[in-house]
Amino acid sequence: MALFSQSKRRRILADAYYRLQSLEEVSIAVQLGRKVDVNRATVDDWLRLPGISIHQARQLVQLNQAGVQFYCLEDLAAALGLPPNYLKPLEIILDFYYYPPETLASAACINANLARIQDLQTIPGITPALAAAIVVDRQTQGKYKNLADLQSRLALPGEITAQIMYYLNFSG
Repeated sequence: MALFSQSKRRRILADAYYRLQSLEEVSIAVQLGRKVDVNRATVDDWLRLPGISIHQARQLVQLNQAGVQFYCLEDLAAALGLPPNYLKPLEIILDFYYYPPETLASAACINANLARIQDLQTIPGITPALAAAIVVDRQTQGKYKNLADLQSRLALPGEITAQIMYYLNFSG
């Protein structure tokens, strides 16, 4: 049994994006220092937790990006329409940090399908050259479907995509 647990430990340690399959793995992840900051968590962060669906993950991120902060497990449960005891087993991996509203990224504040070069340059991580590339590509290839489409079409590194994703939306 200890060998099986060591195997899980190595797997979790080796892959920061490993999707935890059980509460035992949640416990191991916490022992390894892995936690989820609920007020900065991405959809991928939520999906690493057992029992969280893609719909729930998107809902939590959407609420957070709209300025909703979660202060406790009961807040998360209420947002998802679940009884708190459903999420209780995950409490050990969840961190509830408070962020003053002015420090939160105002999500989806610039529409990548309508923005001018000057507008895009106001986003941290977007250089003048990248802003121009976004506009030129949009004008020649059509509107972006989503962040993944923008990343693919412009061959953006993951680091840049992660930096700009909170500042863009793709409606219209």
